[in-house]
Amino acid sequence: MKQFILLLGILGFLIVRVAGQTYSGSGGAVGNTGTATNYALEVTGLPQNTTGSDFGVENVTINLMHPYDAEIEVKIVAPDGTTRILTHANGGNGDNYSITTFTDFASTSVIDGTAPFNGSYAPQQTLGNVNNGQDGNGTWRLSITDLVANNANSGYLSAWSITFGYNPNPSGDFTSSNLPIVVIDTHGQTIPDDPKIPVDFDIIYNGPGVRNFLTDSSSFQGFAGIEIRGSSSQMFPKKSYGFETWNMLGQEIDTTLLGLPSESDWILNANYTDKTFCRNVLAYQTWMNMGHYATRYRYVELVINGEYLGIYVLSEKIKRSKVRVNIAKLNPDENTGDDVTGGYILKIDKTTGSGGDGWVSPFPPPVNPNGQSIFIQYDYPASDQITDPQKTYIQSYVNQFETALEGPTFADTSIGYRHYADEASFFDYFLVNEISKNVDGYRLSTFFHKEIDSRGSKIRMGPVWDYDIAWHNADYCGGDQSTGWAYQFPCNYDTWQVPFWWARLLQDPLYASHLKCRWMYLRSNILSNQYFENFIDSIANQLNEAQARNFVKWPILGIYVWPNPWPFPQTYAGEITSLKEWINTRLGWLDANMPGTCYTVGQEEFSGKRPEIEVFPNPAHNILTINSEQYAKGAVKIQVLSQSGSELISVEGGTRAPGYYTDQLNIENLSPGVYLLRMNLNGIVINRKIVKL
Repeated sequence: MKQFILLLGILGFLIVRVAGQTYSGSGGAVGNTGTATNYALEVTGLPQNTTGSDFGVENVTINLMHPYDAEIEVKIVAPDGTTRILTHANGGNGDNYSITTFTDFASTSVIDGTAPFNGSYAPQQTLGNVNNGQDGNGTWRLSITDLVANNANSGYLSAWSITFGYNPNPSGDFTSSNLPIVVIDTHGQTIPDDPKIPVDFDIIYNGPGVRNFLTDSSSFQGFAGIEIRGSSSQMFPKKSYGFETWNMLGQEIDTTLLGLPSESDWILNANYTDKTFCRNVLAYQTWMNMGHYATRYRYVELVINGEYLGIYVLSEKIKRSKVRVNIAKLNPDENTGDDVTGGYILKIDKTTGSGGDGWVSPFPPPVNPNGQSIFIQYDYPASDQITDPQKTYIQSYVNQFETALEGPTFADTSIGYRHYADEASFFDYFLVNEISKNVDGYRLSTFFHKEIDSRGSKIRMGPVWDYDIAWHNADYCGGDQSTGWAYQFPCNYDTWQVPFWWARLLQDPLYASHLKCRWMYLRSNILSNQYFENFIDSIANQLNEAQARNFVKWPILGIYVWPNPWPFPQTYAGEITSLKEWINTRLGWLDANMPGTCYTVGQEEFSGKRPEIEVFPNPAHNILTINSEQYAKGAVKIQVLSQSGSELISVEGGTRAPGYYTDQLNIENLSPGVYLLRMNLNGIVINRKIVKL
């Protein structure tokens, strides 16, 4: 009898183990307002208390009618708020999810599928993350958003269901990394586009070469205000974020993160469309190597509300600051005299995202068949802080620069564009955009700044920003080609065109010569093929472990993500190889086509001219960058003298041919104060006052 009862018990257990429990929910119309429509489902009576590795969600099935699947995003939301994206903007202009089952065990990802979606697909995000030990009993929600608001298309959810059982989707638990780990807790809030919401913000980093575990103590523990950032990048399921470090009262505080200089404004960049995670960093590092301030960065892995989100680049936001864009602070009461002359940060960009107020340049782009214009925006002071006299001043100054550049005496070294602009920063900016064949170059995400007159005055290009669809990562407007000029943007129908500046500058023979000399000099070091090869390999080695996790989370290798050009490498190593091969080809084309002539000794272009130098940043903390033009072969010596004339630093630069040069001088060991920088160029002495902060 006991054996019979035991056998019944075993059979009953097996029946429970084998049979899944499916809960079905009702549907309804899908709103087309651009906001989510939610369909609730109450789950009760699960055979055990929690969902986890032994029991949990096996799949989610939907029956959704919609004429244009690319407009649809579908999420599942668990009782504890854990949210997984089942599908986001997939299927192109195909229609319907006809009894479509989402499970992590499917062999085909929904990203790689075609509409109508029939059968089983792996969801866009790992569904198993809902099997996190939570109580599965409670309210589950299917959240559907028609991403294109107020359009003619409409959809209808006829039914949906969740199946629980003893073959749950794997949780894909993330426990440790060789990279720093950023951990954010929103306390149940959804991160919006705007405004920033308060969150707990921790970083786990045990130092170089030491592994970081989620269970380790935080190396940084604090608070932040966070929001989704970006313009076109907001359409991707992996979001980028902007955040400020806050105190417990919600007030901004300057903080150092992962050894970066203390500030309050930061970015977590998703780089979703850039499968190498290299492209933005390549541009930042190249600009920095040229001697300019560029956004500093650290690779991290991100966890929000317990959900692993992959590799991110924690970086500095472009901002006026002594440790970032080091120009004079401009207060609202500084509206006259030297005060009103700076500093300013301006940009040419879309007005979405972080776009703001500005003015239309009176000089249209060279290509404007549809009446396109150039809109210049205030970035610093911000549009809600800049005063009317400050607006009047900076608009007038930029207009004077453009007038001089467009005019008949534009190449005159005294009264032409050089009177208003720092030539060196323009051709360095040109080189970064052309090496990367940046499809957005010059016309979007283009920053430039002006210092106060008493500290240097002129317009300088930069910092560089937003290069994730550069470096052969755009399938439109020539972005997929290794030949041709980015400044000659080929799509005349596009709203955003390239200002006339870049074509006009190349009509100045002296500018073209300086550009060519700069190119030849940098090609021997920081722009060499070998430098790019080594730098990209260093990133790939650093990310090799984390990229595997990232692409499990976001299974997009070998799959088109806008605007990736074909072919699509199937592996991360293939992405790295493709990038390096394209850069080598691009550099070869630029070698053959770079305009200008770098003159040698005896050619008249350099004869009889007095050398000039530019020193920046000034004031400086540790490193001074010195740009100089040498018009005759000769020796170079750089000195730093005290106010009493004592020599404190002396550097012999050797004998140089005519050309354009960049030197960097370490003044870290000087005490804060005012000093004299003296540069001897072949017997011609040039002095500049410098300030050590």
